[in-house]
Amino acid sequence: MMILITIICYFAVLLLIARITGRKGGSNAAFFKGENKSPWYVVSFGMIGASISGVTFVSVPGMVRGMDMTYMQTVFGFFFGYMVVAHILLPLYYKLNLTSIYGYLGTRIGTRAYRTGSFFFLLSRMLGTAAKLYLVCLILHTYVFQEMHVPFWAIAVGSVALVWIYTHKSGIKTIVWTDTLQTFCLIAALIFIIYFTIQKLDLNFSGIVRTVQNSEYSRIFVLDDWVSRQNFFKQFFSGIFIVIVMTGLDQDMMQKNLSCRNLREAQKNMYCYGFSFIPLNFLFLCLGILLITLAGQMQLELPAMNDDILPMFATQGYLGQSVLILFTIGIIAAAFSNSDSALTAMTTSVCVDLLDTEKDTEEVARRKRNKVHLSLSALLAFFICLVEILNNKSVIDAIYIIASYTYGPLLGMFAFGLFTRRQTNDRFVPFIAIASPLLCYALDWWIAKETGYKFGYELLILNGTLTFAGLMLMSGKEKTLKVP
Repeated sequence: MMILITIICYFAVLLLIARITGRKGGSNAAFFKGENKSPWYVVSFGMIGASISGVTFVSVPGMVRGMDMTYMQTVFGFFFGYMVVAHILLPLYYKLNLTSIYGYLGTRIGTRAYRTGSFFFLLSRMLGTAAKLYLVCLILHTYVFQEMHVPFWAIAVGSVALVWIYTHKSGIKTIVWTDTLQTFCLIAALIFIIYFTIQKLDLNFSGIVRTVQNSEYSRIFVLDDWVSRQNFFKQFFSGIFIVIVMTGLDQDMMQKNLSCRNLREAQKNMYCYGFSFIPLNFLFLCLGILLITLAGQMQLELPAMNDDILPMFATQGYLGQSVLILFTIGIIAAAFSNSDSALTAMTTSVCVDLLDTEKDTEEVARRKRNKVHLSLSALLAFFICLVEILNNKSVIDAIYIIASYTYGPLLGMFAFGLFTRRQTNDRFVPFIAIASPLLCYALDWWIAKETGYKFGYELLILNGTLTFAGLMLMSGKEKTLKVP
């Protein structure tokens, strides 16, 4: 009952924020770009929650058992990726005054490239968001509503409906502020869970440092094994490219940046936001080591799946009832912060990229936007229920793998536009964008079969390179183009 009351209070605050931010009307300028009045420090803080999904909240602490703390190598790469976005992509987007970032592909390459980029974003975001919200709905169904005999589909529909309610009027203008609340809840939940774990271990600060340092899982850098997926250079450079494509080439993440007052403030946002990921992920990994240490001390058998380590401690009473509440808040905050911005970004992409509502009158564009927002909400609820019907964790893994493949073509198309002055044949762009991930999948399977080597994050770079090469093959001689 306490969890249910907590959830009700949490969403009541979200709806209050939505009411305050939407009281002056729900114009398209407010929905798509927050009327370019969002304070950069608020955007920066809120984007942390939007980037950390519920899956990340439970997965990163469990990572240490499988790959030590080597994930930090990727996180260090993230920071430099954010610098690339801040100084190459953001100036481009602000210069062109874009509402949808894929409008650049239309300007530079052609209409088919523009539509293709938007399609790959929509596919990736719909699948990824459905998988992330599924996790939250599953937790709510298992620990809150199962005893009340509430069916899973009702929880899925209700969760999406709540997101729709507080985003449908003012979109990004509301999300900038709700994400701030949700990021605060997420970080507070993490810190308090660490605190209760330390209390259970009966450690002071120096004891915590020694526990982490002396753990067999404390390794961060891998410099001597070039075959390993955890090799420093693979992880570091992959981290850079992951940020470039999953932030810089993602409408969801860029839409908040484009709501800032000007380019300079958007860049400040990117600096702070990028740096904050280093201590935050380090805390997640330290929590993983502390939980494994506590399991050894209590002689507990850890679950087979690394992702189940934190949920086991949180839900089975080993850390107390308070941690279950904190865990639920953290999961909900992370997932809904990710989902509300994703739904708004998908609505923006459909309206601007596919329906071209920027040419309509304000009233016509608003009606179209409302219909699209509602339709995408219904589609999202359907996909969440579909994952539940399939009822297989490997399906969720497959969804994330498929979603990661979709960013490669975006990387290749933007790289071609930014770093060449050639004009490719726009008619072939959709076929190249589809062929590249399929070829990557085939190469990954064949190389693994012949050599035993499995691609890791570097598959993204290969995917983008193949798209870039395909565009080059279909391009004519170098021309004098005015490249934005």
